Amino acid sequence: MTGRPDILFPLFGDLQSLDGVGPKIAKLLADAGWHKPRDLLMSLPYAGVNRRIVSSVMDVVPPTTVTVEIEVGPHKKPRTRSGAYRVSAVDGKTAFQMVFFHARGDYLERQLPVGSRRIVSGKIEIFDGLYQMVHPDYMFDPATPMALPEYEPVYHLTAGVTQKTMFKAVTSALERVIELAEWIDPSVVKDRGWPAWNTAMRAAHRPLQDQDLLAHTPARERLAYDEFFAHQLTLAIARSKLKRAAGQITTGNGALRSKVLDMLPYSPTQAQTRAIREIAEDLAKPLKMNRLLQGDVGAGKTLVAFMALLICVESGGQGAMMAPTEILARQHLEALKPLAEAANVVIEVLTGRDKGAERRAKLAALEKGDIQILVGTHALFQKDVVFHDLRLAIVDEQHRFGVRQRLELGQKGRAVDVLVMTATPIPRSLALSQYGDMDVSILDEKPPGRKPIKTVLVSNERLDEIVTSIRRAVSEGKQVYWVCPLVEESEVLDYASAEDRFKHLRAVFGEGVVELVHGQMPPAEKDSAMARFAAGEAKVLVATTVIEVGVNVPNATIMVIERAEIFGLAQLHQLRGRVGRGDAQSNCVLLYQAPLSKSGQRRLEVMRETEDGFVIAQTDLELRGAGDLIGTEQSGVPQFRIADLEQQSDLMYLAQKDARLVLDKDPNLETERGKAIRVLLWLMEQEKTLPLISVG
Repeated sequence: MTGRPDILFPLFGDLQSLDGVGPKIAKLLADAGWHKPRDLLMSLPYAGVNRRIVSSVMDVVPPTTVTVEIEVGPHKKPRTRSGAYRVSAVDGKTAFQMVFFHARGDYLERQLPVGSRRIVSGKIEIFDGLYQMVHPDYMFDPATPMALPEYEPVYHLTAGVTQKTMFKAVTSALERVIELAEWIDPSVVKDRGWPAWNTAMRAAHRPLQDQDLLAHTPARERLAYDEFFAHQLTLAIARSKLKRAAGQITTGNGALRSKVLDMLPYSPTQAQTRAIREIAEDLAKPLKMNRLLQGDVGAGKTLVAFMALLICVESGGQGAMMAPTEILARQHLEALKPLAEAANVVIEVLTGRDKGAERRAKLAALEKGDIQILVGTHALFQKDVVFHDLRLAIVDEQHRFGVRQRLELGQKGRAVDVLVMTATPIPRSLALSQYGDMDVSILDEKPPGRKPIKTVLVSNERLDEIVTSIRRAVSEGKQVYWVCPLVEESEVLDYASAEDRFKHLRAVFGEGVVELVHGQMPPAEKDSAMARFAAGEAKVLVATTVIEVGVNVPNATIMVIERAEIFGLAQLHQLRGRVGRGDAQSNCVLLYQAPLSKSGQRRLEVMRETEDGFVIAQTDLELRGAGDLIGTEQSGVPQFRIADLEQQSDLMYLAQKDARLVLDKDPNLETERGKAIRVLLWLMEQEKTLPLISVG
């Protein structure tokens, strides 16, 4: 099956082929992201209106929608052009008024002749003690029943498109929904009591009551699972391509690793030992490694990564480590240098800043194999960078790196193994949606000797007290991070700007004690300020969130975060992880502006109560939802139309398990179920992975 299956053509046709959709409506829908009938079907109603007929408006509690049969009474025309046109109505128990603005009297006289019977449906309200219905949604003769659903679904709309138009278009799209061969494992369908796809689609668009709109109804659950399953199949196919891709067998003799372990003042944690073993086993297989190393702040990822690189060096190969920024690349180098020296291994850094002769010399040494480990930014993967024998690429801070980049990265060496590191603890459901194609090693213990960081919440009003206690700490030789949310003062936002806070603290502490770092500074200036702080020459570093990822100054034991309530939890957790890296007790001060919102208070309390990044990430997911949490623009995380990552994470686990199982048994999707799955991938617009199956 090379092209889209014929059976799906009606769902991928022109929107103008649907009832009520002309060129103008089609353009409005397309601008809002609905390009074909299938897109409308994937947008389920989010609410419903009860249109069941009652005997009187007195049977409901206004304001609410009501549908009643009436006898039309006298018409009262407006006295002025902008006035209201009123029509009296009598139902089974009482009289009320229907009100129309900017109405055409001749039209209303034709629609509502005095003395006739009509069914009207609309919102009933009480105004000046009288029942009134302004602009009924429906008015029709009971003798010629109009297709008025008893329970009318309510859809998300875009400007210029009404509920009536949307309902009509979706009804027309539903007529194209036909039975498709089942792609879900029959035992799952049976256990869950799920309807077939076509039945589920109709039921989801035609709810009969409010409960039918809930995520856990059989119809909606099934459609959500279809979406998760297609997504997990895509990841599993990418994974099996990487898995099937021939790798190099890389096994070391352990000599360099034992040198490093001997020099360490501590033993690795069990989690580190386990992760190193899992990576070593992957490297020793003749298949490409595709593994995620997920560790909380301070869990010791650097050591695990370096051990993996040493296995490559022991076997005569090279390793590369890629960081998202120049500052981080240089920091990785600083962190790895003492370990490399202990093992007598040549390590170098390559960033965009390397120019001319210096760059050419590094590239020549790299190609000869004289540089064994190269650290750098994405500059490592430019055309002119040639390795002698690259075995392993380690990517740090992966959320800027989607599945596609992972596949591309692996093409640099002959068969490069890929290890991705992230210090962002991710709730399991999100990790599956983002990294479902990878094997995962988790570092869930802190190395011994790490003291808990004491976190306190302090109102902005007590700023002077904080400055005084910091002054005391600095006089004792301690170092301090002071994080501000914005660079320049803004008239709209009163967030303390880094510039102003820097001037204020410099006035208190004197020249040379305080440094400033923010994203708008030239890189060289930024680096030298960081370097002065790292060397201990400056005692206070005022910064925006540029220091969030990876900065390592063991002597810095105090972190002040101003306007902490406007930061996300993951960001607060990352920032706090900059302290607590040495032996001394560390403190984190969360300065907030009262009064706090409910979620602001919850966020700060979670920070005070726990240092467990996974607990913090789960709370963040509950408070903010998946879309906000990962900033989907740059994250490689899919946007699901029906499925809900927060509410339906159990379905994601099930989908991952089933997707991997299917491909193990039927790698080319050739069985009957395999062919049905191909249809699902086309239906969910994930067909781009199908060529990977046949390529193998």
